[in-house]
Amino acid sequence: MTSTATTTASTAPAPARTGWHVPAMLALALGGFGIGTTEFVTMGLLPDIAGAFSVSEPAAGHAVSAYALGVVVGAPVIAAACASVARKRLLVALMVAFAIGNLASAFAPNFATMIAARFISGLPHGAYFGVASLAAASLAPAGQRAKAVAAVMLGLSTANVIGVPAATWLGQHLGWRSAFVVVAVLGTATVVALLRFVPPLTAIVATNPLTELGALRRPQVLLTLAVGAIGFGGMFAVYTYVSTTLTDVAGLGAGLVPLVLMLFGVGMVLGNIGGGILADRGVDRSIFVAMGAMVVVLLGFVAAAHNPITAGIGALLVGATGAALAPGLQTRLMDVAAEAQTLAAALNHAALNIANAAGAWLGGLVIAAGYGYTAPALVGAGLAAAGVLLFTVTVWTARRS
Repeated sequence: MTSTATTTASTAPAPARTGWHVPAMLALALGGFGIGTTEFVTMGLLPDIAGAFSVSEPAAGHAVSAYALGVVVGAPVIAAACASVARKRLLVALMVAFAIGNLASAFAPNFATMIAARFISGLPHGAYFGVASLAAASLAPAGQRAKAVAAVMLGLSTANVIGVPAATWLGQHLGWRSAFVVVAVLGTATVVALLRFVPPLTAIVATNPLTELGALRRPQVLLTLAVGAIGFGGMFAVYTYVSTTLTDVAGLGAGLVPLVLMLFGVGMVLGNIGGGILADRGVDRSIFVAMGAMVVVLLGFVAAAHNPITAGIGALLVGATGAALAPGLQTRLMDVAAEAQTLAAALNHAALNIANAAGAWLGGLVIAAGYGYTAPALVGAGLAAAGVLLFTVTVWTARRS
Protein backbone atom coordinates (compact mmCIF):
# COMPACT_ATOMS: atom_id res chain seq x y z
CA MET A 1 0.00 0.00 0.00
CA THR A 2 1.99 3.17 0.40
CA SER A 3 2.92 6.43 1.79
CA THR A 4 6.25 7.96 2.50
CA ALA A 5 9.03 5.50 2.80
CA THR A 6 12.48 4.30 3.32
CA THR A 7 14.05 2.62 0.32
CA THR A 8 16.17 0.20 2.25
CA ALA A 9 16.08 -1.64 5.52
CA SER A 10 18.42 0.92 7.05
CA THR A 11 17.66 4.40 8.33
CA ALA A 12 20.42 5.93 6.17
CA PRO A 13 19.29 5.96 2.53
CA ALA A 14 21.68 4.77 -0.13
CA PRO A 15 22.74 7.15 -2.91
CA ALA A 16 20.06 7.41 -5.59
CA ARG A 17 20.67 5.41 -8.75
CA THR A 18 20.21 7.04 -12.13
CA GLY A 19 19.79 3.88 -14.22
CA TRP A 20 18.35 0.37 -14.05
CA HIS A 21 20.51 -2.66 -13.15
CA VAL A 22 18.90 -4.76 -15.87
CA PRO A 23 20.79 -8.10 -15.46
CA ALA A 24 20.08 -8.15 -11.72
CA MET A 25 16.41 -7.28 -12.29
CA LEU A 26 16.10 -10.12 -14.80
CA ALA A 27 17.71 -12.56 -12.36
CA LEU A 28 15.30 -11.52 -9.60
CA ALA A 29 12.36 -11.76 -12.01
CA LEU A 30 13.45 -15.26 -13.10
CA GLY A 31 12.89 -16.45 -9.54
CA GLY A 32 9.43 -14.89 -9.66
CA PHE A 33 8.82 -16.71 -12.95
CA GLY A 34 9.59 -20.08 -11.36
CA ILE A 35 7.49 -19.31 -8.29
CA GLY A 36 4.57 -18.12 -10.40
CA THR A 37 4.74 -21.24 -12.54
CA THR A 38 4.60 -23.65 -9.61
CA GLU A 39 1.90 -21.66 -7.79
CA PHE A 40 -0.51 -21.52 -10.71
CA VAL A 41 0.24 -24.69 -12.67
CA THR A 42 -1.23 -26.76 -9.85
CA MET A 43 -4.58 -25.13 -10.57
CA GLY A 44 -4.35 -25.87 -14.27
CA LEU A 45 -3.50 -29.53 -13.59
CA LEU A 46 -5.99 -30.03 -10.75
CA PRO A 47 -8.14 -32.54 -12.68
CA ASP A 48 -5.01 -34.58 -13.56
CA ILE A 49 -3.73 -34.56 -9.98
CA ALA A 50 -7.17 -35.54 -8.69
CA GLY A 51 -7.33 -38.47 -11.12
CA ALA A 52 -3.79 -39.65 -10.33
CA PHE A 53 -4.48 -39.89 -6.60
CA SER A 54 -8.16 -40.93 -6.93
CA VAL A 55 -9.54 -37.93 -5.01
CA SER A 56 -12.24 -35.41 -5.92
CA GLU A 57 -11.25 -32.14 -7.57
CA PRO A 58 -12.28 -30.04 -4.53
CA ALA A 59 -10.13 -32.39 -2.40
CA ALA A 60 -7.24 -32.00 -4.85
CA GLY A 61 -7.61 -28.26 -4.32
CA HIS A 62 -6.02 -28.87 -0.90
CA ALA A 63 -2.70 -29.07 -2.78
CA VAL A 64 -3.21 -25.41 -3.69
CA SER A 65 -4.11 -24.56 -0.11
CA ALA A 66 -1.08 -26.49 1.23
CA TYR A 67 1.29 -24.45 -0.93
CA ALA A 68 -0.40 -21.25 0.23
CA LEU A 69 -0.12 -22.34 3.86
CA GLY A 70 3.61 -22.93 3.31
CA VAL A 71 3.93 -19.33 2.13
CA VAL A 72 1.99 -18.06 5.14
CA VAL A 73 4.22 -19.97 7.57
CA GLY A 74 7.52 -19.50 5.75
CA ALA A 75 7.31 -15.75 5.09
CA PRO A 76 7.40 -14.50 8.70
CA VAL A 77 9.54 -17.32 10.09
CA ILE A 78 12.27 -17.08 7.45
CA ALA A 79 12.23 -13.27 7.25
CA ALA A 80 12.64 -12.92 11.02
CA ALA A 81 14.99 -15.85 11.64
CA CYS A 82 17.27 -14.87 8.74
CA ALA A 83 17.20 -11.11 9.38
CA SER A 84 20.97 -10.96 9.88
CA VAL A 85 21.84 -13.07 6.81
CA ALA A 86 23.30 -11.19 3.83
CA ARG A 87 20.45 -10.53 1.39
CA LYS A 88 22.08 -12.05 -1.68
CA ARG A 89 23.06 -15.20 0.21
CA LEU A 90 19.49 -15.49 1.52
CA LEU A 91 18.02 -15.17 -1.97
CA VAL A 92 20.24 -17.99 -3.23
CA ALA A 93 19.42 -20.25 -0.27
CA LEU A 94 15.69 -19.67 -0.75
CA MET A 95 15.82 -20.70 -4.40
CA VAL A 96 17.80 -23.84 -3.57
CA ALA A 97 15.07 -24.82 -1.10
CA PHE A 98 12.43 -23.97 -3.71
CA ALA A 99 14.00 -26.30 -6.28
CA ILE A 100 14.21 -29.15 -3.77
CA GLY A 101 10.56 -28.73 -2.74
CA ASN A 102 9.36 -28.94 -6.33
CA LEU A 103 11.41 -32.05 -7.00
CA ALA A 104 9.72 -33.61 -3.98
CA SER A 105 6.33 -32.65 -5.48
CA ALA A 106 7.25 -34.28 -8.78
CA PHE A 107 8.10 -37.61 -7.13
CA ALA A 108 5.39 -37.71 -4.45
CA PRO A 109 4.22 -41.36 -4.15
CA ASN A 110 0.80 -40.56 -2.62
CA PHE A 111 -1.55 -37.67 -2.00
CA ALA A 112 -0.47 -37.11 1.60
CA THR A 113 3.16 -36.79 0.48
CA MET A 114 2.08 -34.48 -2.32
CA ILE A 115 0.36 -32.19 0.20
CA ALA A 116 3.51 -32.14 2.36
CA ALA A 117 5.74 -31.42 -0.65
CA ARG A 118 3.52 -28.54 -1.76
CA PHE A 119 3.69 -27.09 1.75
CA ILE A 120 7.52 -27.30 1.70
CA SER A 121 7.63 -25.75 -1.79
CA GLY A 122 5.68 -22.76 -0.51
CA LEU A 123 7.97 -22.00 2.44
CA PRO A 124 10.55 -19.90 0.48
CA HIS A 125 7.93 -18.06 -1.62
CA GLY A 126 7.09 -15.07 0.59
CA ALA A 127 10.60 -14.51 1.90
CA TYR A 128 12.01 -14.60 -1.65
CA PHE A 129 9.59 -12.00 -2.97
CA GLY A 130 10.05 -9.86 0.13
CA VAL A 131 13.84 -9.76 -0.14
CA ALA A 132 13.75 -9.54 -3.95
CA SER A 133 11.39 -6.55 -3.77
CA LEU A 134 13.70 -4.74 -1.39
CA ALA A 135 16.66 -5.63 -3.59
CA ALA A 136 14.91 -4.28 -6.69
CA ALA A 137 13.91 -1.07 -4.89
CA SER A 138 17.51 -0.52 -3.78
CA LEU A 139 18.75 -0.98 -7.36
CA ALA A 140 16.11 1.24 -8.98
CA PRO A 141 16.43 4.91 -10.02
CA ALA A 142 15.00 7.46 -7.58
CA GLY A 143 11.22 7.77 -7.60
CA GLN A 144 10.66 4.43 -9.33
CA ARG A 145 10.45 2.01 -6.41
CA ALA A 146 6.99 0.71 -7.31
CA LYS A 147 8.08 0.06 -10.90
CA ALA A 148 11.06 -1.89 -9.52
CA VAL A 149 8.78 -3.96 -7.31
CA ALA A 150 6.52 -4.50 -10.32
CA ALA A 151 9.56 -5.63 -12.32
CA VAL A 152 10.13 -8.46 -9.84
CA MET A 153 6.41 -9.28 -9.90
CA LEU A 154 6.57 -9.26 -13.68
CA GLY A 155 8.34 -12.61 -13.48
CA LEU A 156 5.31 -14.02 -11.68
CA SER A 157 2.94 -12.43 -14.19
CA THR A 158 4.95 -13.64 -17.18
CA ALA A 159 4.78 -17.13 -15.74
CA ASN A 160 1.07 -17.07 -16.47
CA VAL A 161 1.71 -16.22 -20.12
CA ILE A 162 4.51 -18.70 -20.78
CA GLY A 163 5.38 -20.88 -17.80
CA VAL A 164 1.93 -21.98 -16.66
CA PRO A 165 0.45 -22.72 -20.13
CA ALA A 166 3.64 -24.52 -21.19
CA ALA A 167 3.86 -26.53 -17.97
CA THR A 168 0.13 -27.29 -18.14
CA TRP A 169 0.47 -28.54 -21.71
CA LEU A 170 3.51 -30.59 -20.72
CA GLY A 171 1.67 -31.99 -17.71
CA GLN A 172 -1.33 -32.98 -19.82
CA HIS A 173 0.84 -34.79 -22.37
CA LEU A 174 3.73 -36.20 -20.32
CA GLY A 175 2.03 -36.46 -16.93
CA TRP A 176 1.51 -33.78 -14.28
CA ARG A 177 4.78 -34.70 -12.54
CA SER A 178 6.81 -33.37 -15.48
CA ALA A 179 5.50 -29.86 -14.78
CA PHE A 180 7.12 -29.82 -11.34
CA VAL A 181 10.40 -31.14 -12.74
CA VAL A 182 10.45 -28.13 -15.08
CA VAL A 183 9.86 -25.81 -12.12
CA ALA A 184 12.79 -27.38 -10.25
CA VAL A 185 14.99 -26.66 -13.29
CA LEU A 186 13.80 -23.04 -13.26
CA GLY A 187 14.75 -22.79 -9.59
CA THR A 188 18.23 -24.10 -10.35
CA ALA A 189 18.65 -21.64 -13.23
CA THR A 190 17.65 -18.81 -10.89
CA VAL A 191 20.35 -19.80 -8.41
CA VAL A 192 22.96 -19.51 -11.17
CA ALA A 193 21.58 -16.14 -12.36
CA LEU A 194 21.50 -14.69 -8.84
CA LEU A 195 25.10 -15.70 -8.19
CA ARG A 196 26.24 -14.28 -11.52
CA PHE A 197 24.31 -11.02 -11.90
CA VAL A 198 23.04 -9.71 -8.55
CA PRO A 199 25.50 -7.40 -6.74
CA PRO A 200 26.19 -7.81 -3.00
CA LEU A 201 23.15 -5.61 -2.07
CA THR A 202 25.10 -3.75 0.59
CA ALA A 203 22.54 -0.92 0.48
CA ILE A 204 20.12 -3.22 2.33
CA VAL A 205 21.45 -3.35 5.87
CA ALA A 206 20.79 -6.60 7.72
CA THR A 207 18.73 -6.17 10.89
CA ASN A 208 17.81 -8.67 13.58
CA PRO A 209 14.74 -10.77 14.45
CA LEU A 210 13.45 -8.35 17.10
CA THR A 211 13.63 -5.37 14.74
CA GLU A 212 11.83 -7.28 12.00
CA LEU A 213 9.14 -8.54 14.38
CA GLY A 214 8.50 -4.91 15.27
CA ALA A 215 6.46 -4.70 12.06
CA LEU A 216 3.75 -6.73 13.79
CA ARG A 217 3.25 -3.91 16.30
CA ARG A 218 2.34 -1.41 13.60
CA PRO A 219 -1.44 -1.09 12.97
CA GLN A 220 -0.96 0.08 9.37
CA VAL A 221 1.13 -3.01 8.58
CA LEU A 222 -1.50 -5.33 10.04
CA LEU A 223 -4.41 -3.56 8.34
CA THR A 224 -2.64 -3.54 4.98
CA LEU A 225 -1.91 -7.25 5.29
CA ALA A 226 -5.56 -7.91 6.11
CA VAL A 227 -6.64 -6.01 2.99
CA GLY A 228 -4.49 -8.27 0.83
CA ALA A 229 -5.56 -11.45 2.65
CA ILE A 230 -9.23 -10.67 2.06
CA GLY A 231 -9.42 -8.63 -1.12
CA PHE A 232 -7.01 -10.71 -3.20
CA GLY A 233 -8.99 -13.89 -2.49
CA GLY A 234 -11.46 -12.97 -5.21
CA MET A 235 -9.03 -13.78 -8.00
CA PHE A 236 -8.08 -17.15 -6.53
CA ALA A 237 -11.69 -18.20 -5.93
CA VAL A 238 -12.13 -18.13 -9.71
CA TYR A 239 -8.70 -19.19 -10.92
CA THR A 240 -8.38 -22.29 -8.76
CA TYR A 241 -11.24 -23.98 -10.62
CA VAL A 242 -10.84 -22.24 -13.96
CA SER A 243 -9.96 -25.38 -15.96
CA THR A 244 -13.23 -27.14 -15.17
CA THR A 245 -15.17 -23.86 -15.51
CA LEU A 246 -13.84 -23.46 -19.04
CA THR A 247 -14.62 -27.02 -20.10
CA ASP A 248 -17.91 -27.68 -18.27
CA VAL A 249 -19.49 -24.21 -18.28
CA ALA A 250 -17.99 -22.41 -21.29
CA GLY A 251 -17.86 -25.59 -23.39
CA LEU A 252 -14.20 -25.17 -24.28
CA GLY A 253 -12.15 -28.19 -25.36
CA ALA A 254 -9.53 -29.33 -22.85
CA GLY A 255 -6.78 -28.71 -25.41
CA LEU A 256 -7.68 -25.00 -25.54
CA VAL A 257 -7.54 -24.47 -21.78
CA PRO A 258 -3.79 -23.55 -21.86
CA LEU A 259 -4.60 -20.76 -24.33
CA VAL A 260 -7.10 -19.22 -21.94
CA LEU A 261 -4.59 -19.61 -19.11
CA MET A 262 -2.22 -17.68 -21.34
CA LEU A 263 -4.82 -14.92 -21.68
CA PHE A 264 -5.07 -14.82 -17.91
CA GLY A 265 -1.29 -14.39 -17.83
CA VAL A 266 -1.37 -11.60 -20.42
CA GLY A 267 -3.88 -9.86 -18.18
CA MET A 268 -1.52 -10.27 -15.23
CA VAL A 269 1.39 -8.78 -17.17
CA LEU A 270 -0.67 -5.78 -18.25
CA GLY A 271 -2.12 -5.33 -14.78
CA ASN A 272 1.29 -5.63 -13.15
CA ILE A 273 2.79 -2.94 -15.39
CA GLY A 274 -0.21 -0.68 -14.96
CA GLY A 275 -0.27 -1.25 -11.20
CA GLY A 276 3.39 -0.26 -10.88
CA ILE A 277 2.84 2.96 -12.84
CA LEU A 278 -0.27 3.84 -10.82
CA ALA A 279 1.44 3.07 -7.50
CA ASP A 280 4.36 5.41 -8.25
CA ARG A 281 1.76 8.16 -8.77
CA GLY A 282 -0.30 7.32 -5.70
CA VAL A 283 -0.23 4.03 -3.83
CA ASP A 284 -3.51 4.25 -1.96
CA ARG A 285 -5.38 5.34 -5.07
CA SER A 286 -3.91 2.46 -7.08
CA ILE A 287 -5.18 -0.04 -4.49
CA PHE A 288 -8.69 1.42 -4.54
CA VAL A 289 -8.81 1.37 -8.34
CA ALA A 290 -7.53 -2.21 -8.65
CA MET A 291 -9.82 -3.69 -6.00
CA GLY A 292 -12.88 -1.78 -7.18
CA ALA A 293 -12.27 -3.02 -10.73
CA MET A 294 -11.90 -6.57 -9.39
CA VAL A 295 -15.39 -6.46 -7.88
CA VAL A 296 -16.91 -5.43 -11.22
CA VAL A 297 -14.93 -7.98 -13.26
CA LEU A 298 -15.75 -10.91 -10.98
CA LEU A 299 -19.46 -10.10 -11.02
CA GLY A 300 -19.29 -9.95 -14.81
CA PHE A 301 -17.48 -13.30 -14.98
CA VAL A 302 -20.58 -15.09 -13.67
CA ALA A 303 -22.30 -14.39 -16.98
CA ALA A 304 -19.16 -14.35 -19.13
CA ALA A 305 -18.22 -17.91 -18.13
CA HIS A 306 -21.06 -19.36 -20.23
CA ASN A 307 -19.43 -18.53 -23.56
CA PRO A 308 -15.90 -19.50 -24.71
CA ILE A 309 -15.05 -16.04 -26.08
CA THR A 310 -16.40 -14.00 -23.18
CA ALA A 311 -14.89 -16.48 -20.73
CA GLY A 312 -11.48 -15.83 -22.28
CA ILE A 313 -11.95 -12.08 -22.06
CA GLY A 314 -13.15 -12.48 -18.47
CA ALA A 315 -10.07 -14.53 -17.57
CA LEU A 316 -7.83 -11.79 -18.99
CA LEU A 317 -9.61 -9.12 -16.93
CA VAL A 318 -9.55 -11.20 -13.74
CA GLY A 319 -5.78 -11.58 -14.14
CA ALA A 320 -5.31 -7.87 -14.89
CA THR A 321 -7.23 -6.58 -11.87
CA GLY A 322 -5.56 -9.05 -9.52
CA ALA A 323 -2.03 -8.26 -10.70
CA ALA A 324 -2.66 -4.51 -10.64
CA LEU A 325 -3.27 -4.73 -6.91
CA ALA A 326 0.07 -6.36 -5.98
CA PRO A 327 2.62 -3.53 -6.58
CA GLY A 328 0.59 -1.09 -4.51
CA LEU A 329 0.19 -3.51 -1.62
CA GLN A 330 3.89 -4.40 -1.66
CA THR A 331 5.06 -0.79 -1.81
CA ARG A 332 2.69 0.38 0.91
CA LEU A 333 3.91 -2.32 3.27
CA MET A 334 7.52 -1.30 2.68
CA ASP A 335 6.53 2.30 3.40
CA VAL A 336 4.66 1.75 6.67
CA ALA A 337 7.07 -0.82 8.16
CA ALA A 338 9.94 1.58 9.07
CA GLU A 339 13.04 -0.59 9.76
CA ALA A 340 11.16 -3.89 9.54
CA GLN A 341 10.84 -3.83 5.77
CA THR A 342 12.05 -7.38 5.09
CA LEU A 343 9.39 -8.97 7.27
CA ALA A 344 6.66 -6.62 6.06
CA ALA A 345 7.52 -7.20 2.41
CA ALA A 346 7.60 -10.97 2.95
CA LEU A 347 4.33 -10.90 4.88
CA ASN A 348 2.62 -9.36 1.85
CA HIS A 349 3.00 -12.68 0.08
CA ALA A 350 1.86 -14.54 3.16
CA ALA A 351 -1.27 -12.39 3.10
CA LEU A 352 -1.79 -12.97 -0.62
CA ASN A 353 -1.47 -16.70 -0.08
CA ILE A 354 -3.96 -16.59 2.77
CA ALA A 355 -6.15 -15.08 0.05
CA ASN A 356 -5.10 -17.97 -2.21
CA ALA A 357 -6.02 -20.59 0.39
CA ALA A 358 -9.25 -18.85 1.40
CA GLY A 359 -10.34 -18.30 -2.19
CA ALA A 360 -9.64 -21.92 -3.13
CA TRP A 361 -11.39 -23.21 0.00
CA LEU A 362 -14.48 -21.01 -0.31
CA GLY A 363 -14.71 -21.69 -4.03
CA GLY A 364 -14.55 -25.43 -3.33
CA LEU A 365 -17.26 -25.11 -0.69
CA VAL A 366 -19.82 -23.54 -3.01
CA ILE A 367 -19.00 -26.03 -5.77
CA ALA A 368 -19.32 -28.97 -3.38
CA ALA A 369 -22.64 -27.51 -2.16
CA GLY A 370 -23.98 -27.82 -5.70
CA TYR A 371 -24.02 -24.15 -6.75
CA GLY A 372 -21.92 -24.80 -9.84
CA TYR A 373 -18.62 -23.54 -11.19
CA THR A 374 -19.75 -19.91 -11.63
CA ALA A 375 -20.51 -19.54 -7.91
CA PRO A 376 -16.84 -18.97 -6.96
CA ALA A 377 -16.93 -15.71 -8.96
CA LEU A 378 -19.73 -14.43 -6.72
CA VAL A 379 -17.73 -15.45 -3.66
CA GLY A 380 -14.71 -13.67 -5.14
CA ALA A 381 -16.65 -10.47 -5.78
CA GLY A 382 -17.75 -10.50 -2.14
CA LEU A 383 -14.15 -10.91 -0.96
CA ALA A 384 -12.93 -8.05 -3.17
CA ALA A 385 -15.75 -5.80 -1.93
CA ALA A 386 -14.82 -6.61 1.66
CA GLY A 387 -11.23 -5.66 0.79
CA VAL A 388 -12.38 -2.26 -0.50
CA LEU A 389 -14.29 -1.60 2.72
CA LEU A 390 -11.35 -2.64 4.89
CA PHE A 391 -8.91 -0.49 2.92
CA THR A 392 -11.23 2.48 3.34
CA VAL A 393 -10.95 1.96 7.09
CA THR A 394 -7.16 1.54 6.77
CA VAL A 395 -6.68 4.84 4.93
CA TRP A 396 -9.07 6.66 7.27
CA THR A 397 -7.13 5.33 10.28
CA ALA A 398 -3.81 6.43 8.76
CA ARG A 399 -5.06 9.95 8.08
CA ARG A 400 -6.49 10.26 11.57
CA SER A 401 -3.22 9.32 13.21
